[in-house]
Amino acid sequence: MAEENFTAVTEFILLGLTDHADLKIIFFVLFLVIYAITLVGNLGMIFIIQITPKLHTPMYFFLSCLSFVDACYSSVIAPKMLISFWVVRETISFSVCIMQHLCFGVFITAEGFLLSVIAYDRYVAIVNPLLYSVVMSKRKCVGLVIGSFIGGMINSLTHTISLGRLSFCGSNVVSHFFCDAPPLLKLSCSDTSMNELLLLTFSGVIAMATFLIVITSYMFIVFAILKIRSAAGRQKAFSTCASHLTAVTIFYGTLSFGYIQPSSQYSVEQEKVVSVFYTLVIPMLNPLIYSLRNKKVKGAVGRAIEMKHFPC
Repeated sequence: MAEENFTAVTEFILLGLTDHADLKIIFFVLFLVIYAITLVGNLGMIFIIQITPKLHTPMYFFLSCLSFVDACYSSVIAPKMLISFWVVRETISFSVCIMQHLCFGVFITAEGFLLSVIAYDRYVAIVNPLLYSVVMSKRKCVGLVIGSFIGGMINSLTHTISLGRLSFCGSNVVSHFFCDAPPLLKLSCSDTSMNELLLLTFSGVIAMATFLIVITSYMFIVFAILKIRSAAGRQKAFSTCASHLTAVTIFYGTLSFGYIQPSSQYSVEQEKVVSVFYTLVIPMLNPLIYSLRNKKVKGAVGRAIEMKHFPC
């Protein structure tokens, strides 16, 4: 049998969200607004926390790191996506595609770790308030954040290196708006069973571990809050956790809806919608959730606005 000649793929064509011209204009305006709010909200959160001495606590340190991650992984996806609405054929080189996959993996994994770190911080603050400043020392807080990014790097590098070793010699059309692993694996002419196993093992274990930390932390928190005699005290304790619980529910709920489903029910269009939510919408919502439900942050924002208008 004669050998077949294959041409190695050097670039991919991203189909994006839609090929309808009218919808492209609407989507461009919509996602431009979302991305602008994301950058203003997250960078503004970091700025407010930095200039407000009362917010120089472990909880707000972790929130500023979460805002940094949200701004970063949204920026990995949004600019390229916005450009795609104005070009006839959106292409991305193989190397840039791999880099986008790597960066997105680092930040989305770090997000999961940071959410579990914040849950642990709330656990210590409510269950052991007298030991809070000792347990959550500056050194430990920095170590937890660094560990979150190291975990994100290890997870992302594992998938990216295994993805980079695959051969792409057939179709180069990616039915997505960014270089996500599942649609890329479908295009490979190599055996992708190891990639799928690594994706299930690493990402699955990390997601389950971080989620279990959150659930366990809040179980102890609920038990501790129920022991508080005054209704005002219970309400205050619950209010400190409400924002984080909302963010965790949205984050893990979206990822679960997108990935924990039978392969027979997999839909490319559904995958795109879910991906839009956790790549663009969640990074926009997080600073709004934490600021609108937090009296200290709202007070700091109000003072910053007053200082801008009345510097004297």
